[in-house]
Amino acid sequence: MPNEFFMWFMLLWSVFIFVLMCIGGYFMFRKFLKKMPKEDGKSILDWQDHYIEQTKHLWDEEGKLFLEELVEPVPSLFRDVARDKIKGKIGEVALAEKADVITRDLIIKGYCLGTPKRDHKFLIKKLSEKNIDKSSYNQYLQL
Repeated sequence: MPNEFFMWFMLLWSVFIFVLMCIGGYFMFRKFLKKMPKEDGKSILDWQDHYIEQTKHLWDEEGKLFLEELVEPVPSLFRDVARDKIKGKIGEVALAEKADVITRDLIIKGYCLGTPKRDHKFLIKKLSEKNIDKSSYNQYLQL
């Protein structure tokens, strides 16, 4: 009887390990695709780093704190990745608008462009808490 139990345990353990490896492989493959160079010779992550580096000096303490509030609901394991992606989009918008400083307006626009549609509900809730009019951001929000 113990031998049969051990065989079932090994089968379930093998399936469990296989599923975990597939999940990890999926996320590694996504990261690999983002690192692949595009037509211009730079990858998505290269451009993201470029925008962050070019606009690093434009951030003030208030903007950093507001961004931290916005990425707060993201699990801590993924928060750094989410923050960098959003910072990259904010930097892209700031460079396009030739901004002198990263304002709350730019942070909200970059957050809308850099996050999936499902996260916009949280942004709307946060804007309501801060008494910020969301009507000027309707073109960026995907409701």
